[in-house]
Amino acid sequence: MTKVIIAIAFFVTSLVSAQTQFEQGMGKAFGLWKEGKNTESSDMFDRIASAEKNNWLPNYYVALVNTTSAFGTQDKEKINNLLTKAQTALSVEMIKNPNNAELLVMQAMIHTAWIVADPMTNGMKLSGPVMELYAKAQAIAPENPRVVFCKAEFEINGAKYFGGDTKPMCAQIEKSIGLFATFKPESQFHPKWGLDRATEALKGCK
Repeated sequence: MTKVIIAIAFFVTSLVSAQTQFEQGMGKAFGLWKEGKNTESSDMFDRIASAEKNNWLPNYYVALVNTTSAFGTQDKEKINNLLTKAQTALSVEMIKNPNNAELLVMQAMIHTAWIVADPMTNGMKLSGPVMELYAKAQAIAPENPRVVFCKAEFEINGAKYFGGDTKPMCAQIEKSIGLFATFKPESQFHPKWGLDRATEALKGCK
């Protein structure tokens, strides 16, 4: 009986220890990202993803860090390297979780970064897939603020480019801000970004 109790105690301790290591690693990776150390942050999330193969969050953040970095540079080689890394990480999770709305939004963002980097080459090729991704994400999670905002943001940029009416998209951006106020992430590490961007976008509408 004592051996059983010890075994159970050891198992529980191992679980707690593993959880603590995950939390510590994620916290450190977020800290590096906040400090602007994007490469180091991405590498840390990558290492966590290697150890946590059943958790989609580390690879999601590898994709997010590298995609946002790609939006911030005009160096074609850097963009290619960053988005390739982002896509590699995301594809691992998309295979396992094809109906995860957050991953679908992330895939749409990667495509959008390619469009921004080279509109003439990628605009026509990727705009349709982006809208399909947002439509699927919206069907799965219509109350997810990132789904509503990112879809509207993509549409509004297209409307501005082609001279279309942006009022419907602005209304969706305003709706997303309300959704951000009530949205509750599943954990401290689940995606919760976007409110600041949505607020700025709404200012642009007015």
